[in-house]
Amino acid sequence: MGKRIAIIGGGNLGTAIAEGLLKSKFSKPADIIITKRNTSTLKLLKEKGVEISDDNSAAVKKSEVIILAVKPFQVDEVLNGIKKELSIDKILISVVTGVLIGEIEGIVKKNISYFRAMPNTAIAIQESMTCICSKDADNSTTKYVNELFSTLGKVVTIDEKLMEAATILAACGTAYAMRYIRANIQGGIEIGFDAATASIIAAQTVKGAAELLLQKGTHPEQEIDKVTTPKGCTIAGLNEMEHQGFSSSLIKGIMTSYLKIAKD
Repeated sequence: MGKRIAIIGGGNLGTAIAEGLLKSKFSKPADIIITKRNTSTLKLLKEKGVEISDDNSAAVKKSEVIILAVKPFQVDEVLNGIKKELSIDKILISVVTGVLIGEIEGIVKKNISYFRAMPNTAIAIQESMTCICSKDADNSTTKYVNELFSTLGKVVTIDEKLMEAATILAACGTAYAMRYIRANIQGGIEIGFDAATASIIAAQTVKGAAELLLQKGTHPEQEIDKVTTPKGCTIAGLNEMEHQGFSSSLIKGIMTSYLKIAKD
């Protein structure tokens, strides 16, 4: 898309974003610069033509888009180190968990476009669910940021007040889905499959079920109705799961996680 992108923080998330932008061809290697104190861990990106640096300020100065991908406790120090290079023509995108746009703006104290994005770990394979909110951004800038993260998976725009909820549903949700798949594998082994085969069947089945909803826009119950025949094995199994509290325990788990993040 032509803009020079600086990724401040070359940890797991920062490098995943860089890899995704390259794989999708959203950015050329020469249009990305990524920073980290220990740059030796970024040699694979360097071999692909991405500029590697340990100088945050210099990276921001030569870039139009800045993606802040550091730890929450580093935000204050890092922003204070780069804010003099931030100007009205730059876009600042934070992917830092739990740090509000207002807190970032309070440090930077400049009239620029602020974005906050919450991706999940599937960003490493360009299948993230990323939730985005913004402040002081025009339509063209918002479109650009949405297109950037759309190359890394699905994108929804939300109010910032829902960011904690988005963390639970999209980020923690990955762990919830993994736990369901693990249980499915264990059940598969009990009914006769070896672990490797059960793993493939369970993962692909969940992937297929999700794609049905995403591509067809249907409600889960509509798809469930298609595989639950009268007196059949599917409805018998579903009913037993519900008797054991399947849906209730999942909802309670989501609420427990949300109350935890809201409290902290």
